[in-house]
Amino acid sequence: MIWTPICKLADIVPDGGVCALVGEAQVAVFRVGDRAYALGNRDPFSGANVLARGIVGDRGGVLKVASPLYKQSFALATGACLDDPGVAVPSYPCRVVDGVVEIGSCQTSC
Repeated sequence: MIWTPICKLADIVPDGGVCALVGEAQVAVFRVGDRAYALGNRDPFSGANVLARGIVGDRGGVLKVASPLYKQSFALATGACLDDPGVAVPSYPCRVVDGVVEIGSCQTSC
């Protein structure tokens, strides 16, 4: 797998997100503690590229981000919509190496 460095983990506000262009895909990268998660940035309900600006939280033990537009929530680990099981956003492998967030190739259909 080829890993793309995005930014330093310290550059992302705790429990916040940033958007990065990985190839031609907009990827929303979130920081929760000392971990990072990456999802597609496009909100499938509105069509807008806004998930990086969403609200990070927890629902029943599942880390999630709520879209800033219509508030649907997506699991940070998988991209599954917690409000509509038939909807998901792409999920990307994400790791932190020496304080730098890196994104791998897409895990789900892009």
